[in-house]
Amino acid sequence: MRFGLLSDPTRKVDDAVAVGHGGDDREVTAVRTARPEAHPLHACAAVFLPASLPRAGRVAFWRPDGRPLPDPAPHTTARTETLTVVRRHGDGVRSRSVPALVLPVGDAVPLLAAARHTSAAHPATACWGAAALHALHLVARGRLLPGLTADDHDAWRAGPLDADDIAHLRTVAAAMPYEAHAVPVPGRRPLRLPEPEALVRAFLDAVADTLPRTPAAAFAAGAPFAAEAPQRLPRARAWAAEAAAGMDAGVRVSLRLDLSSYELFDTAREGGDERPAAAAVVQVHSLADPTLVIDAAALWSWNGDEHFGPRARVDAVLAVRRAARVWPPLGRLLERAVPDVLSLTEDELYELLGPAATRLDAAGVTVHWPRELARSLTAAAVVRPAPGSATDGTSFFDSAELLRFDWQLALDGDPLTQREMDALAEAHRPVVRLRDRWVVVDPDLVRKARKRELGLLEPVDALAAALTGTAEVDGETVEAVPTGALAALRDRLVAGPAAIAPPPGLDATLRDYQLRGLAWLDLMTSLGLGGCLADDMGLGKTVTVIALHLHRARTAPTLVVCPASLLGNWQREIRRFAPGVPVLRFHGTARTLDGADGGFVLTTYGTMRTSAERLAAHDWGMVVADEAQHVKNPFSATAKALRTLPAPARVALTGTPVENNLSELWALLDWTTPGLLGPLKAFRARHARAVENSEEIENDEAVRRLARLVRPFLLRRRKSDPGIVPELPPKTESDHPVALTREQASLYEAVVRETMAAIEGAEGIARRGLIMKLLTSLKQICNHPAQYLKEQPARLAGRSGKLALLDELLDTILSEDGSVLVFTQYVSMARLLTAHLTARGVPSQLLHGGTPVAERERMVDRFQSGEVPVFVLSLKAAGTGLNLTRAGHVVHYDRWWNPAVEEQATDRAYRIGQTQPVQVHRLIAEGTVEDRIAELLLAKRALADAVLGSGEAALTELTDRELADLVSLRRPS
Repeated sequence: MRFGLLSDPTRKVDDAVAVGHGGDDREVTAVRTARPEAHPLHACAAVFLPASLPRAGRVAFWRPDGRPLPDPAPHTTARTETLTVVRRHGDGVRSRSVPALVLPVGDAVPLLAAARHTSAAHPATACWGAAALHALHLVARGRLLPGLTADDHDAWRAGPLDADDIAHLRTVAAAMPYEAHAVPVPGRRPLRLPEPEALVRAFLDAVADTLPRTPAAAFAAGAPFAAEAPQRLPRARAWAAEAAAGMDAGVRVSLRLDLSSYELFDTAREGGDERPAAAAVVQVHSLADPTLVIDAAALWSWNGDEHFGPRARVDAVLAVRRAARVWPPLGRLLERAVPDVLSLTEDELYELLGPAATRLDAAGVTVHWPRELARSLTAAAVVRPAPGSATDGTSFFDSAELLRFDWQLALDGDPLTQREMDALAEAHRPVVRLRDRWVVVDPDLVRKARKRELGLLEPVDALAAALTGTAEVDGETVEAVPTGALAALRDRLVAGPAAIAPPPGLDATLRDYQLRGLAWLDLMTSLGLGGCLADDMGLGKTVTVIALHLHRARTAPTLVVCPASLLGNWQREIRRFAPGVPVLRFHGTARTLDGADGGFVLTTYGTMRTSAERLAAHDWGMVVADEAQHVKNPFSATAKALRTLPAPARVALTGTPVENNLSELWALLDWTTPGLLGPLKAFRARHARAVENSEEIENDEAVRRLARLVRPFLLRRRKSDPGIVPELPPKTESDHPVALTREQASLYEAVVRETMAAIEGAEGIARRGLIMKLLTSLKQICNHPAQYLKEQPARLAGRSGKLALLDELLDTILSEDGSVLVFTQYVSMARLLTAHLTARGVPSQLLHGGTPVAERERMVDRFQSGEVPVFVLSLKAAGTGLNLTRAGHVVHYDRWWNPAVEEQATDRAYRIGQTQPVQVHRLIAEGTVEDRIAELLLAKRALADAVLGSGEAALTELTDRELADLVSLRRPS
C-alpha cells in the first residue's frame, strides 16, 4: 500500500522534512532547505514512549542536567508530565523523576527531523531525528502494512523492511545514548530499560500508524485504518495474519534439501501411500547480517534473540506462510509447533526440483541442494553410421544403408553406458545414484532413456544434422551429434582443404585466394560432393576451374554449360592458360562430341536443353555450370535438363548465388549436391521463410543455422575481402542526382495521377500489373521522354537531365583518352543513346541480347584495343561474362532493382586484369521514384550480404498510401 505523502520519495536524508499541523488537518510534505532553524526543544534529550496502540505512542523531551524546560510552541499539543528515568550511579542504576514535555508522534516528527541537522541538538534527539527521517522515507515508499494490536485494534505497521532498512534501523539503535531510551519498561521489576532496536522498531510503527490517518485519506470518516480513534476488529484476526504474511521484519527463510535417507531405485509404497523421499530443512537468515544462518529447529530451541532479534520466530513463521502461498506443501509446516523440517513425497521432490524452486526463488526463498547433487545430465540426438562406413563423401552418399538416429545421455558431457541408461530407464525417482553421485533426473530424460531409438536417416539428412548441429525430433529442434565416419566427414568439411600446388600444364600464376579456391574445389569433388564457387565477378573463377580440370587429370572430359556470350571467352581462356588441352564447342548445327576425351566441351544452356539426352549418354569427368543463376528456377526446362547429366563432380559458378529468394540457393546446391537441403517444400518451411522474414538478419538464429549447413558447399569471396582488395586498383562509386526537365516533370506527374487512380480501384493480379506498369513508365520518363513516348526517330537533345549529364561525363572522359561502359536495362534506351552519340560524332557501339555470338566477340576486341571508346550495353545481355578492362569508367544510366546485378555489370571493368582506377557513375533523377529506390538499395545490399533479396515484385505489395509516397514527385526545396 502506498500513500503520496512525500513529493520526492527518492530524496536524500540531508533534506529536511517538515510536518505541519493545523487543527484537525495534518499533512506531510517534503521541502528542501539549506539548514533548518534550531528549536528550543532540540537541546533537550528525546525519548520515545511506546503504547499498545502504535499511534498512541508519544515523544518526551527532558533535561538530563536538570535545567528548566523551554516553553512549548503555541501550536503544539505538548503537555508537561513527570517522567521516570533511569541513569547509572556507581556500579548500579538509580531512577529519578524529571519534568518532561510530551508530544504526540505526529507533532514530534517534524521537530525530530529538523534536529537531525542542528549542531546544538542533544545526541539523543539527533538519533531520534534520524529514526524519524527513516520512518518518513518508509511511508513515502509505501512500506505500510495493515494489522491488529494484541487487543484487536486497527494499526498500521512499517514494513516490509528489506536488508538496507534493517541495517539502517540497527545503526540508529547502536548510536543511541542512554538518554534516548532511559524510560524503563512499565511494570517490570527489577527495572529494565527497553532494547534500543526494539524501541526504534516500535517508533517506526508509530509513525506508520499516525501519518495515514488524515482527512485526506481515501476512507469514510470513522472507518478502520483511517480514523484516529481505535477501531476494534475482533473478526479480522485471520485476515490480519494473512496480510502480515507478506512482511519480512528481519529474517528470511530458505530450504536445504536433505537426501540422507533417500534409497536408490526404491519404488515401494506402504499402504498405498507415498513414502517420504527426502526432507526440506527450513533455514532462517538474518536480513541485517547475511552471514547469520540457523536451522529453524535451533532457533526455536536456543535463544536466538541476541543475534536475530526478539521477533525472529514470529517473522520466520510469517515468511513460511508467505512461501506456502507460492508452494502449498509448505503449509504443512504451519501446522507444527516448530516449522523445522518438511518431509517430501517423490511428487513433491519432482516439483521442488523443477518449477516450484523457480517460483520460490522469485518469492525470495532459495532452495539449497546437496553439494554432490549433479544437474548436468543431458541428452543429444546421436547419428551413428553403419560399422565400416567410409569417410569420403562418395562412399558415404552412395551407401544404401541408412544411419541410426538415437538418444544418447551424458553426465558432465561423458556419455552414459548402455547399462547406465538401462538403469536410468528403470528409475521412477527424480534423483538417482550414478557414478557415486546423486543426479537430478528430468522425467523427459527418463523417457528418452526408455525409448532411445529415433529411427533411421538418409545420408543427406544425416550430413545436414551433422553440419548444423541440430535435428528435428517430434517437431522440436534438438542438438545432434555425429559419430564415426560421419563425424570424420563433418570435420573434413568444416576444417577446410589443405594447400595444394598449381597443377602441371597450367600457364598462369594463381593468386593466393585462387589457390585456396582450387584446393576447396578439389576437396569437394574428391569427396564426391559438389560445390558452388560464388566469387565476385572478375576474381578469376574461369582460370580456377581450368586449374581444377588439370589437377584432376581425368580421361573423361569436362563439360562446361554457359550462356552463349561466354563461349568465346571460355575458349580463349582455356587456350591461354592450358595450351594443348583440347577444346570443343558443342554448339551450332554441326555440333559433335568426337575428340572430346580428356579436354573441355563447351555448350550453351539452350543447346544443352535441346540435346540433353545426347549429352547425358556421354561419360563426363565433371560438369560445370557457369553463370549458374540461369538455372535458379528448379522447375524450368533448362534446370531439369541439367539435372539429367550424370557426373562424379558438379561445380556451379556464379557471382550471385541469390538474386531474389532462397529457393534459388536451394536450386544451385540441390544440383551440385543432390538432396543436401532436402525437398524444396521442406527447405522453404524450415529455413527460407524464417530467414526471409527475419528483421535482424545478421543476428537471427535461422540465418546462422542455414549458414552452418551451406557454408561447406558454397565458397563466397568478395573483392572487399582481406587479401583480395590489394589485387585490384581502387574503385570510386558516385551518385549523380539530376533534375527533370519541364517536359519530364509534366509527364511524370500526369502518369502518377492517372495510374494511381486506376490502382486504387484494382485488386489482386490486376493491381500488381498496374503497379509494375507504373514503375516502368516512371523509370522511362526519368531516362528520356522519347523512350516513354516511343518516338522513333526523335529529337533527343535538351529534353532529359540524364542525357545532358551523360554528355558532360563523356566529354570529360574522352578528353582524357578514357574508355567508358554505359549500361541501361532497356534496349530501346540503348538505341536512343547510340543514335544520339552518332549524331554528336562520338564513336560507340551497342551490345544487346540479339547480338550474334561472333559479333559480340568482335565488339569486345574492338573495345579492348581502344578502337571504340564508348560501349553501350544492355544490362541483362552484357551484365555477365565479358572482360572489358579497357574501361576506367562505368555509367549506370538507370538503376536496376537488385544491387547484385548492378555490381555484376560494374565487374565487367572492375576485375582481375584491371590496372587503372575504376569510377562508377549512377545517374539518379532527383525527387523521383529513382531517388527513393536508391535509398532502398542501400538496405538491400545488407540483405544481399545475408544471402537475401526481394526484387521489384516486393513493391507491388505496398499499400496505396505507401506507393503514393514512393512515386510522388518531390520538388527541390
